[in-house]
Amino acid sequence: MIRLGPVRLALLSLAVGGFAIGTGEFVIVGLLPNVADTFHATIPQTGHMVSAYALGVVVGAPTLTVLCVRLPRKGLLISLMVAFGLGNLASAVATTLDWEIVARFVSALPHGAFFGAGAVAASRMVAEGRRTAAMAVMFTGLTVATIVGVPLTTLLGQNTSWRVVFGLVGGIAFLAALSIAVFLPADRTGPDERSTRALLQHELGAFKNRQVWLTLGAATLGGGGLFATFSYISPMMTRLAGFSESGVTWLLVLFGLGMTVGNLVGARLADRSVIKTLYGTFFAEVVVASLFIVTAHHQVSAAITVFVLPATFMAGLPAMQIRMITLAGGAPNLAAASMQAAFNIANSLGAWLGGVVIAEGYGYDAPNAVAAGLAGVGLVIAVTAGTLERRDRSAPHGSPVPAAVEG
Repeated sequence: MIRLGPVRLALLSLAVGGFAIGTGEFVIVGLLPNVADTFHATIPQTGHMVSAYALGVVVGAPTLTVLCVRLPRKGLLISLMVAFGLGNLASAVATTLDWEIVARFVSALPHGAFFGAGAVAASRMVAEGRRTAAMAVMFTGLTVATIVGVPLTTLLGQNTSWRVVFGLVGGIAFLAALSIAVFLPADRTGPDERSTRALLQHELGAFKNRQVWLTLGAATLGGGGLFATFSYISPMMTRLAGFSESGVTWLLVLFGLGMTVGNLVGARLADRSVIKTLYGTFFAEVVVASLFIVTAHHQVSAAITVFVLPATFMAGLPAMQIRMITLAGGAPNLAAASMQAAFNIANSLGAWLGGVVIAEGYGYDAPNAVAAGLAGVGLVIAVTAGTLERRDRSAPHGSPVPAAVEG
């Protein structure tokens, strides 16, 4: 019988929250036709639900983090997961498409703040050399959702009702809140005696560091590359590689497996060297996305690339998250949450640019060229950050950068 220690139980409770959020965010893509039928709307109209969720993450990540800056981290995580659950229950009972879109926006508000606070909590439960591995356990919940949660709930929604799916996601969120309440240790530090204004100034002070902005920029461009391809993976695979629509479902599972493997491998790499991991993963994303222009036309090579491409990007996620937390020093909450906002901006940017090249007649493999270009810019930003960091450290009066960032 496998016995789980208190730290692993705490990390798994955060992973359950990540699983709930990942399932709730992505399942709507497969259920848009069902929602459209319910509200007698078009697919583009119901597609606003996806945009509303992304906007909710971008707005909620920094806003909730700032508003809740004085709350103990454990209580904040429980509250955010309860709020996410209530938002999904509201999605399940919405009576009009307009209210459904509002409910999706509201349910997305806790998303970024949860992952930001959860990443900080996970990193502080273990020794310094295991921080990225601890955070990777939490983010595994998100990646496993793409393998198991999204396909199963999509199937459930197609055979019952999409409302049942949102109700189920809400139930998983409440289960996550309960498990966090039971297993996550209380904050080790006592209540901060500083005023709310002083705390906010402290958190915002992290953004005076240009390295924080460079990391966010690299994450946005690198993530935009992934989403440029992922947003159009279905027509790309059916029209170019010759897969059936049912075959695309299994390709999405393969995509999720790539995300999961990349996340776990990247955590080990980042514990050795954060900046070198960023260089390597961005470069690999450029190469794989470029190859996908060719491999997308053959089923076997396309399936292999569908697995490898998300693995390359996700391998850099733990490094980017721990870099943000380390750069922020004693004010990690807002910086970590901002990373989630960056990824959702990346989602919108990648999907938009991928759609532009398809609309201009460059073909369904063209989003892969966009992905390679965006990842290339992300690599340039990462190299620039590393170069500036080394220059600052070698300058006689340069601002020192924590050693953990350089790795």
